[in-house]
Amino acid sequence: MTDIHRADAPPAQRPGAAHDLDELSTVQLVERLTDQVSGLVRTEVTHALTEVKDRGTRFGIGAGVSGAGVLLMLYGFGALVATAILGLATALDPWLAALIVAAVLIAVGSVVAAAGARRAKNALPPVPERTANSVRADVDTVKEGLR
Repeated sequence: MTDIHRADAPPAQRPGAAHDLDELSTVQLVERLTDQVSGLVRTEVTHALTEVKDRGTRFGIGAGVSGAGVLLMLYGFGALVATAILGLATALDPWLAALIVAAVLIAVGSVVAAAGARRAKNALPPVPERTANSVRADVDTVKEGLR
């Protein structure tokens, strides 16, 4: 740690001391404010980037695992579709059985795709909410300090 932050430093060297601020010129106070605001902005940007990266990583892993599951389910549904066509083909012509099963699959698939698109649209944009709230709190604190 620097001498400014050490506990055994003289009180005049600690940055938060009231009489220390009385001894600083306006230029020094503005420089200190600029440094503190710059540090705060850098910290908030770093937190926002970290939050977005974490969300992106979690999303990527979840999408990969879900994709593997969907592929396996696709093969299973393919086998079920073939079974349904063969089952209907015992009572109807094979082409008619395949047409009926295809029409049902297209109708159900359309409904599911529309529901998925609606959910995906509601999930965007991936805003770093905690960081945005923290920045708002920082701005409110600065506004209160200026009054």
